[in-house]
Amino acid sequence: MQWQWSTFDSLSTTQLYEILRVRQEVFTVEQLCPYQDADGKDQYSWHLGCWDDRQEPPYLMAYLRVVFPGHKYREPSLGRVLTTAPSRGTGLGKELIRRAVNHTLSEYPNTAIRISAQEHLADFYREFGFQRASAPYDEDGIPHIEMLRPPPKVVPAND
Repeated sequence: MQWQWSTFDSLSTTQLYEILRVRQEVFTVEQLCPYQDADGKDQYSWHLGCWDDRQEPPYLMAYLRVVFPGHKYREPSLGRVLTTAPSRGTGLGKELIRRAVNHTLSEYPNTAIRISAQEHLADFYREFGFQRASAPYDEDGIPHIEMLRPPPKVVPAND
């Protein structure tokens, strides 16, 4: 298993194909939810993948993207969060979010992080400090809510 952060331009064509294949598998086929996955935001995102590199080509086990501030929301945002069916229940989802929050805070210190979450996953995201920030809304036939992880508290220095 290998964790890898990539910009869009640093993804190989094989990696990009696997990311798009798995996103389509999870969000369109499993959830029976046709929607426009290629939304023009991938180019303005960090991509985190957990790859099973024992296979050739490597198999994507878990994935998300961090959209840069100003391209979806004012804040950086996590999106396209997924674990593949064989990887569910293994803890990969929690590790994925932990790594994403840490990386986002290192890239954008002292800022909030926003997510558009499927409503039934609100408790999962609360474990990582996200709080409900909107009323429920329909996104592609699935109830969603916006959640916001407030910026870390900065303790002023005693000079």
